[in-house]
Amino acid sequence: MAIITVSRKLAALGDETARELANQFKYRYVDKSALEEKIKSYGVSYSKFLKYDEKKPSFLASLSQDRDDYLHFLKRAILDEADQGDAIFIGRGTGYILKGVPGVFSVFLVAPPEIRLERVKSYFHCDEKKARGIIEQSDSDRKSFHRYFFDMKWQDPGNYHLCLNTGHLHPALCAEIVKYMRDKTVSQDTEDQGKARIKELSLAQMVIHYILYEKQVPVHFLEASVSNSCITLYGVVNSQSLIEAIVAYAQEIGSGCSVKSEIQIVQEYNVMP
Repeated sequence: MAIITVSRKLAALGDETARELANQFKYRYVDKSALEEKIKSYGVSYSKFLKYDEKKPSFLASLSQDRDDYLHFLKRAILDEADQGDAIFIGRGTGYILKGVPGVFSVFLVAPPEIRLERVKSYFHCDEKKARGIIEQSDSDRKSFHRYFFDMKWQDPGNYHLCLNTGHLHPALCAEIVKYMRDKTVSQDTEDQGKARIKELSLAQMVIHYILYEKQVPVHFLEASVSNSCITLYGVVNSQSLIEAIVAYAQEIGSGCSVKSEIQIVQEYNVMP
């Protein structure tokens, strides 16, 4: 199972390189549109999440429940796609969401400012002033998005396995370099470990989804982790009966798994609607 995540600056040929990887090596290409369709398949309208897409939300949007919903559905969509195997992901914080998963190979693409400027002028048919504004806004949005949702320094090379300057590299060559480096550094054993870990992460997100969005249990700060066929639950509720219900629902989804509760009871605590 090969999973490659591509993060990029605007006009650094990120989308083009990701498509080349998908076309040359027969990987699925998972971009914004694919993730939107996946989220819609859960019965959710993606339109209410547009204010969060690769940008920092406004003050009012940051206080909305939509913010937490966006991150939940984004994670679930990415994990569901990754669980299908062989895929190229472009943007949307995928590198962070899949961080630490064995075998997932993360790439960051950049280009010199003057080359980015010329590419943006050509693509948008605009003058230099407008192009600079587009680049500055894009960089600011992506930087703020990663910092706000993942506490991640988007432009830090240390967050990626490979960084490429696409100033003078064709997307096809970039794709070949990425594939070569990925194959040289990821063993079959590591791939197998990654596949198992993605299934665990996917199951944990499904448990959260079932409890919060299908059963609509009033639990705050719900988290779930899965390891060695054991589901561990975290959160805050105001009664023991809610803990028992949550554990029972987790057992429904995690058939064959044991369930451990680390949920705390705070008697006076009321979850806001």
